[in-house]
Amino acid sequence: MFKKSCLIFLLVVLVYGYRHFVDGKLRYTDSLIFDLTGERHFVSQVRAVGQIVGGYLRDRPDVGIYVGSSEPMGNRFGINTFLEQEVDPDKRDRQFKIISEAGFKYVRQEFPWADIEIHNKGEFLDKRNKLVVSSWSKYDHIVSLSELYDVEIIARLSAPPEWSREDGVKGTFAPPVDFNDYADFVYNVVDRYYGRIKYFQIWNEPNIYPEWGEQPVDPEQFTKLLCLAYSAAKRANPNSMIVAPALAPTVSLTKKNLNEFIFLVRMYDAGAAGCFDIMSVQGYGMWSGPTDRRVLPDAVNFSRHLYIRDIMVVNADSNKPIWISEMNWNALPEDGDLYPYYGRVTLEEQAEWVPIGYERMKKEWPWITLANFWYFKRADYSEIDQSWYYFRMASPDFDLMPVYYTVKEYISGETN
Repeated sequence: MFKKSCLIFLLVVLVYGYRHFVDGKLRYTDSLIFDLTGERHFVSQVRAVGQIVGGYLRDRPDVGIYVGSSEPMGNRFGINTFLEQEVDPDKRDRQFKIISEAGFKYVRQEFPWADIEIHNKGEFLDKRNKLVVSSWSKYDHIVSLSELYDVEIIARLSAPPEWSREDGVKGTFAPPVDFNDYADFVYNVVDRYYGRIKYFQIWNEPNIYPEWGEQPVDPEQFTKLLCLAYSAAKRANPNSMIVAPALAPTVSLTKKNLNEFIFLVRMYDAGAAGCFDIMSVQGYGMWSGPTDRRVLPDAVNFSRHLYIRDIMVVNADSNKPIWISEMNWNALPEDGDLYPYYGRVTLEEQAEWVPIGYERMKKEWPWITLANFWYFKRADYSEIDQSWYYFRMASPDFDLMPVYYTVKEYISGETN
């Protein structure tokens, strides 16, 4: 049986290599097998080949022909930041400087509702300390820095304040009682930064706990929230571009965690198509590399967005681009006690794989027009005991990981 598996494996590699790697057009590394499976180890490669073969025995995602917007034009590289957590304004400046020097053109930065309209509706004061200040001040500074360094902001609008949420509904990200309160917040942000911020993402991962609070997720109610926010943003600035929230990749079918494909289908059925300009997805590789070509509903890998693209095609919405909100591989140390919930790679593999991911997007997926690396840095070391902390590009003290330099080199080659 083992010999038979090996023969099948080699046959598939030879056929695939002939069809897809002739003249070196789609070669990403010096390993043809890795370029097919995204796997480094033989047993994993054999399993991956079997799954790839099995994938061709069922309906494949229909990706259509992309004739949509190339939004944004030019540089297609972004990075997630947590600039609002930096108490020292000089550290915000330093982040922008390093990010700009790497060649990133965009930062995906949260503008938390709970940190702007903190205490009451219509009140934009921060009274949490003795000195009362404008709650806009920090965000005004972030926007000014983005202009100074010629880096555009993708503003993620989420995290409702406590006053907006229903009593008894737990969870920091639980939706407001009155969706119009959120729409008003969106209007205020878009209006304040008219002509300075163009892109706004509405919410984040509403298909999972706790991003919809400690309650069942609800695609239809979320779509209502999305459409109200979209209308408010367009009233404030007709030229604003609204990014749909990236849905969390999950195979779960529970009330608190719902498979993103089912969630998105229900969003479309509820009328979401007219309420966003750009689709977004998560682009985590998890346990395999950027060249993993398995397309399976239960495979959370770098190719998973093809199902999102298929749903867009089915709903006659394929002319919209897709942006990756978060992409990376988790460089979780081997010598710790943390469980690798998000996979585990070495710092060297992370540094190698991210540019390969960029290259694959460019060569194979024209509908992906921007990708945001997850993430630059946290403000301090308090979350070092969390597995997701190790997606970082830099330490809180600005020690740069190897991936910073390989990404910088790749962007330079793309934009020069």
